Amino acid sequence: MGKKKLLNQKQLSFVALMLGGGAIYKLYFIDSVFYIQMQKFMGLSHTQIGLLYSIAGIVTTIGFLTAIFITDRFSKKKMIPLALIVNGLAGLGMATFPSFPTLLILYCCFAICSDMLFWPTMLKTIRLMGSETDQGRMFGFLESGRGLIDTIIAFAGLGLFTILGSGALGFKGAIVFFAGLAIALGIFSYFAIEDDEISKVAKSSERNKIAFEGMMKAFKNIGIWIVAFNIFSVYTVYIGIRYFVPFLEDIYSIPIALASAYGIINGYVLKMVGGPLGGYIADKVTKSAAKFIRIMLIITFIFLSINILLPHGKISVYIAFVISISIASSIFCMRAVYFASMEEVKVPREITGSAMALGSFIGYLPGAFMATIYGTILDSNPGLTGYKLVFTTMAVLCLLGVFVSSILVKRIKKVNELGNA
Repeated sequence: MGKKKLLNQKQLSFVALMLGGGAIYKLYFIDSVFYIQMQKFMGLSHTQIGLLYSIAGIVTTIGFLTAIFITDRFSKKKMIPLALIVNGLAGLGMATFPSFPTLLILYCCFAICSDMLFWPTMLKTIRLMGSETDQGRMFGFLESGRGLIDTIIAFAGLGLFTILGSGALGFKGAIVFFAGLAIALGIFSYFAIEDDEISKVAKSSERNKIAFEGMMKAFKNIGIWIVAFNIFSVYTVYIGIRYFVPFLEDIYSIPIALASAYGIINGYVLKMVGGPLGGYIADKVTKSAAKFIRIMLIITFIFLSINILLPHGKISVYIAFVISISIASSIFCMRAVYFASMEEVKVPREITGSAMALGSFIGYLPGAFMATIYGTILDSNPGLTGYKLVFTTMAVLCLLGVFVSSILVKRIKKVNELGNA
């Protein structure tokens, strides 16, 4: 009976994390669905939107450094609800269409809630739920579940936007919906998520010591750093797929609602499909997340090269749809499993929180500058030329990722040889 209760508690925690993970980033990355609306109703340029994410990315970078300590210091039962509720409150502020400086402050709040408090805590919890042999599938199913929730929430927000007239009021309605949902899930997660074992340590000084020792072990672990830079490589390419939405609207003149619907498919439906597919292939076919990522980076490079060479504007929009979706699918397959390599390099489980936070700090560092780089390219090179430069940058970054993944594969081989010696 006790074992069954523990299993049910873990399943409930997994569901809460999946729901929260699908909802918390809706406000932060609202541009994936409402990029054009941000320009039209908030009066933002490509560069300003890029600046929002770059400034927030700097906060994220600092936040991940902090998370290296606090993820193993504080219980997920407190961290997850706090992140969701404060994130939702910031979203209500965003619905007022504030000035750009105020919007910057709100985006920094999104970064703290999503990336410092929520994300490393979620990764730590998921890794500890799974065994050594099913890490790819655990992370894959999480990504798939988040993708499903992402899709449902995004389409609901888009539906509300359309019902309210597809104007400024509709956009505000969608933002309020996303914010209210985050607050509700924060309350739910407090009752659904089990507490951490570390909370049983009586003295605060002892908990601080445990967390600090875990942090120092993480900093000294070479494997964690290589995994982190592998994530870094994939994430630089991932940031670029948000520009497929304005690309199709600018070059092919598709309706704004259709562009948003495509954004949902490109950003969320593909996550739902790519998650379990990437996890299964990594676990069962390549037998390694690092090897799988290397293969997928090569495939992504090929698709990006085709996209650059196509005579856009003279071909059917459906061809552009297929190519862009193929690129996004490859990227989401990689995103689903890149943290699974922490198990491949034999990171001690007792420092999982610190390892995931350090991996996130390095891995998501491109969020501090890549959006501004891509946005500046587009504003400085209007039309098709700017988009082709963005796609070329993504292709070059794929080749960099192949190099880093090869280093990681060699590291994993060395670790396994030492383990079997």
